[in-house]
Amino acid sequence: MIRYIFSALLLCCITLCGMAQTREELEKQRQQLRKEIEDTEKQLNSNKAKTKESLLDYKLISNKVELQDRVIDNISKDLRLLDNNIYTIQKDINRYDRLLDTLKKEYAKSMVYSYKSRGNYEFLNFIFSASSFNDAIKRVAYLKSYRNYQEIQGENILRTQELRKNKIADLSGNKRIKSTTLQSQSKEMAVLETQQKEKDRIVAELKKQGKTLNNQISAKKKQMQKVSNAIAAAIKRAQDEARREALAKAATDEKKRKDAIAKSTPPKENGSTASATLPTKSVVPAKPIKAPAKPAENVLLNAENIALNNSFEKNRGSLPWPVDRGYMLMHYGRNTLESGTIIDLTNITISAEIGSTVKAVFDGTVSTVQTIEDMQVVIIQHGKYFSSYSNLSAVSVSRGQVIKTGQALGKVAANFDGVGAMDFFISNDKNDMDPEKWLRRK
Repeated sequence: MIRYIFSALLLCCITLCGMAQTREELEKQRQQLRKEIEDTEKQLNSNKAKTKESLLDYKLISNKVELQDRVIDNISKDLRLLDNNIYTIQKDINRYDRLLDTLKKEYAKSMVYSYKSRGNYEFLNFIFSASSFNDAIKRVAYLKSYRNYQEIQGENILRTQELRKNKIADLSGNKRIKSTTLQSQSKEMAVLETQQKEKDRIVAELKKQGKTLNNQISAKKKQMQKVSNAIAAAIKRAQDEARREALAKAATDEKKRKDAIAKSTPPKENGSTASATLPTKSVVPAKPIKAPAKPAENVLLNAENIALNNSFEKNRGSLPWPVDRGYMLMHYGRNTLESGTIIDLTNITISAEIGSTVKAVFDGTVSTVQTIEDMQVVIIQHGKYFSSYSNLSAVSVSRGQVIKTGQALGKVAANFDGVGAMDFFISNDKNDMDPEKWLRRK
């Protein structure tokens, strides 16, 4: 019986510890979500002070609503854990109640028996009625063990009552926590409702600006097409330069090979008389001439950049963001705006403060620095891969310059909405790639 009680107590303690740890993790997640909401709110307020409602406002308020939803979902999980905890504690209390009833009944029976046999006559009669001396000794030991059993019964009752008292205290504490958590959930839901109204208001404003937004998107498409053409031209120029260098090297290697063959071949003797009178010389066999090196599978790869190219590939999914405090404004591929306009992009658009520093995401060599309309574009080669940074101002690098990861390239310029934003591309010699899959998760 005692072993059963302590096993049950240990199991309950382990369960409660697991619940407490899980609730602690939920609280940490909740704090992190609230911090993200505060950061988003700061960006939203900063943007409102500068411009009218824009696509960035919509993205920010949508992100804020999503984060608030996650906060409420987090609280709901917390409430479910509390409900499970309360249910488990109540089951333990019920079990202790049943156990106390059993212990009290058994203890009452033993007390009645002790009361009936309380006299010395009954005690002595029980001992002296033994059939032998050994039997009498056993009866004395039995009476002692019975008294010990009664004492243990009393201790079990007191211990079980204490455990039940603690469980009741735990139950009351969990119910208070649940009440507080429910109040917090109600407040968060009221905040979500306010945020949803703000989102609806911004959507309505954006729809009013439908024509203006469509014109901006049209201009954006043309601008991005020019950038894509510049990237394609940079890749073609790099390929042409690589081919010329490869051909020049091959011609040089071939000339060296022929010269080596000519030097290793002995000159022919004229006339048979001369050959008869001159002593015979031993001919040293010429060293084998190496054949021209097999060209690389990709013209953009050479002995100098293969290691860089492989390193770039290995860092897929862990490249740093080109700006320190950036917010994803538009994704790679198809983007459907609230106005119903659809724009397909071969890049991502990252919003950041105007004048923020744009940094290289990996080591490489500047392939192109070009001005397109009123913005500047920097293209960096990483072996057969290229990273491109568009809508910059105050570019601080030049073509042919060797770049290191994190090196400043320029500043974030304003986009058509008047907010800071830059466009980021990753390409190779065959196609465009989704930059989000190359950048590390924030």
